[in-house]
Amino acid sequence: MRLDLSGKVAIVTGASRGIGRAVAVTLGAAGATVVAAARGSNAQATADAITASGGKATALPLELTEAASIEAMVRATLEQHGRVDVLVANAGITRDQLLLRMKREDWDAVLATNLTGTFLCAQAVVKPMIRQRSGRIVCISSVVGQMGNAGQANYAASKAGIIGFAKSLAREVASRGITVNVVAPGLIDTDMTRAITSQAQADWASQIPLGRLGTPDDVAAAVCFLASDAAAYVTGQVLAVNGGLYL
Repeated sequence: MRLDLSGKVAIVTGASRGIGRAVAVTLGAAGATVVAAARGSNAQATADAITASGGKATALPLELTEAASIEAMVRATLEQHGRVDVLVANAGITRDQLLLRMKREDWDAVLATNLTGTFLCAQAVVKPMIRQRSGRIVCISSVVGQMGNAGQANYAASKAGIIGFAKSLAREVASRGITVNVVAPGLIDTDMTRAITSQAQADWASQIPLGRLGTPDDVAAAVCFLASDAAAYVTGQVLAVNGGLYL
């Protein structure tokens, strides 16, 4: 079954690379008009790739820790396209360290970007979605938010928080035709995972029953499903894309 998002307007945060870029490209290929949001002009290349393939896309700047920037991005989307049908809250950072050595500013930065940023983006799009009486919100969590990981207490807390946030929001907006779901990727081959040591990558990969790291396209396919009408009766759920790493 081919998923058809024709006529839908989709915002993807953190769309400049990795999972965010793959999600944006996949949604564009499914017919959505994509708003690729990232810092400065970083998402322009993603928007250009979508349009070069015959899709529709624009790039907008986004500072995820600034409420005014998020509101301006959503306002610009509404001015340019008239509606918001899909939000993929993907952007996130890591500041890894064992808890005994973790600096308060690294804890605060990860929570502010990953969790509060997701909250602010969702809050900004819920208003127009309620007026439309329809919408899809897909939050990107992580297998780490489900099983934990040494040296990532801040990241795990932020990603676990996203799951609780999404489940609560799903209950609040279901009566307005809005679904809220989570995709929890496992070890995905992106710049973020390449930053960890090769030994750590090997240790993680050895625990994956499917025997390989995931790809950004693996995650994008799951997001596209949840953003589509095929998932109209799915809300408040966590779709794990982890190769069996956490069952």
